[in-house]
Amino acid sequence: SSRLHGTMAFSRLLSVLFLLCLWPALVLAKDFYATLGLARGATDAQIKKAYRKLAVQYHPDKNKGDEAATAKFAEISSAYEVLSDEKKRKIYDRHGEEGLKQ
Repeated sequence: SSRLHGTMAFSRLLSVLFLLCLWPALVLAKDFYATLGLARGATDAQIKKAYRKLAVQYHPDKNKGDEAATAKFAEISSAYEVLSDEKKRKIYDRHGEEGLKQ
């Protein structure tokens, strides 16, 4: 009985460790649509409009010395680069960010 209990505890511990290892990848995975404040079915015009609005808001020239704004601007630009390109957008929609790295 104690041996079974020890095995179950070890199994739970492995599960927790596995999830902790996966957690950064899940948190760091980017949703380019969410970055631009859009739904997945957004049109090209909606993507462009959202990008322009956010790019003006977070542009480094408007936010001198604000590292968070500069990082946000880079994130917005990356999202727009993918979603505004028909080929890249199809790959992203089908395989996520990982598909773009191949």
